[in-house]
Amino acid sequence: MSNFEYIISSLPYLTVDYKYAEGQGFSRVVEEIRENLGEKDNAVLDFLLKGFQGSELNPDFYAGALRHPHKFIREYFRFDLNLRNAKVRFLNRSLGRPDEQDVITGLGTEEDQDLDTDLYRFHGGEFEEAAKVDTALSLGDLLSREKELDDISWEKISSLETFHYFDLTAVLAYIAKLHIADRWLALDEQKGRERFQQLVNEVRGTFKGVHYTE
Repeated sequence: MSNFEYIISSLPYLTVDYKYAEGQGFSRVVEEIRENLGEKDNAVLDFLLKGFQGSELNPDFYAGALRHPHKFIREYFRFDLNLRNAKVRFLNRSLGRPDEQDVITGLGTEEDQDLDTDLYRFHGGEFEEAAKVDTALSLGDLLSREKELDDISWEKISSLETFHYFDLTAVLAYIAKLHIADRWLALDEQKGRERFQQLVNEVRGTFKGVHYTE
């Protein structure tokens, strides 16, 4: 059985210094979380982590993600799919390629099982953040563009974890944000530290009156 209260209350202790001192902070944090998750919840975490690997982001993965029993997984990867496709379309326009080249549409074949009448294995659905993403993609500076896109992703994750404090959704959201913060270490160390501090502060905000050790 998962011990969510212990996991969430322990997260602020995993600070920026912990991450930087060990060099493999993301992996270590995840492993420490795993120790307090049950088997089924660890399986959901495995799916989330699989989605952080670019080589796994194919139609089969998204077909599974958008049918996943856990809502956070479904909605996070629906957003991720739409964000990825927006990036691909932007690149296509920049290179003068067909707009839909390499876009993941979810279109199946008549031989596929469980398809709807339009022969789609899955749909991306409404992309509420489309306008913000297009604005971010239009920025000329690469780091500024990446920061804006990660800000949008961060906000999306925050919206998905609303009213979730001591459950698997809170843990998955934390790890998804931690993944963003960790990625900035390779792009801009100062911004990476700022991301970590933001994450720590957000988690602390859910524990009013709890004593923390720096």
